[in-house]
Amino acid sequence: MKRISLFFHRLTHWEYWPFAIVYFPMYFAWLYYSIRSRTVFFFLPSNPSITNAGFLLESKKEIYDLLPKGSFPETILIKAGTNFCTIEKLRREKSIPFPCIAKPDIGMKGMAVEIIKNAEELEVYSQKITIDFLIQELISLPNELGIFYYRKPDERKGYISGIVKKEFLTIHGDGNSSVLELIYKEPRYSLQLAVLQNKYGPFLNSVLKKGEEINLVPFGNHARGAKFIDVTKWVDEELQQSIDYLCKQIPGFYYGRMDIRYNTLDELKQGKNFSIIELNGAGSEPTHIYDPQHSIFFAWKEILRHYRLLFTISKINNNAGFRHMRFSEGLRMIKENGKIVKQLSQFMSPG
Repeated sequence: MKRISLFFHRLTHWEYWPFAIVYFPMYFAWLYYSIRSRTVFFFLPSNPSITNAGFLLESKKEIYDLLPKGSFPETILIKAGTNFCTIEKLRREKSIPFPCIAKPDIGMKGMAVEIIKNAEELEVYSQKITIDFLIQELISLPNELGIFYYRKPDERKGYISGIVKKEFLTIHGDGNSSVLELIYKEPRYSLQLAVLQNKYGPFLNSVLKKGEEINLVPFGNHARGAKFIDVTKWVDEELQQSIDYLCKQIPGFYYGRMDIRYNTLDELKQGKNFSIIELNGAGSEPTHIYDPQHSIFFAWKEILRHYRLLFTISKINNNAGFRHMRFSEGLRMIKENGKIVKQLSQFMSPG
């Protein structure tokens, strides 16, 4: 019965529909802009300083290197196959304590992102992953937002086009129910059950004390169970100015989404107590569309609005001398990305 219930939950909540189905009508809009640009990969000029404009195959480490000093976590790039003794030496030199974050340098949808509690777990991670990865300081700030920003290159001022607040996959003990029973009470959590069983095993049978709280997946990623809440209404002149000032310090960045950990909204507006967890470019989704309160029609409208912005920014930069991507380059990019997705999927598989 639970499987049937989850099937109908997926069916009646478009946020869980396959990407290809959600985006199918959008392909015609993409075709329209491709014809106008005379290239399918019209996005390349949008963010000139980021590999492939941040559409696919962009290095997270290269992007961190563009960010203002102190605005992101301490991060180390580790080449695939690096000896663990060397990895530990680098971690100690950078004074990154445990727990820390390990994640692929080229990745997506939170795949292969893990909290590493000790040296033993780091060694296992380093032996399992087959691509370059990052070791990163764990940011303990309590809140996370995804802020979509854009600026037309011929204008001085940039804008926030959407903000999503992220609620993590957290359970609250009642003194009677097991962790597994608490998971079953929430469809969003139940959809992550296979991953949670692989990670937590027998712990799922434990009973939490009344009021005890556990964050089962401490990552603000929709594909890993986080709930996305549209808080674009939070945009005011102060926040707009703060984010615009920050983004103008990032060379060649005009379009994309920043995932930011922060303490309070007032401090974020003042440019205090925040950290950019990731910055995504031309491949960014306006993730505020995934608020369960929004219809698929709202989502399509927002996607179209952002396609139009991406096209406009790319056109302006192209006219300024930044080239388009050749078709052969685009095909190679898609092919290489497919290989990485396959490797990350194998990493995520049990065992």
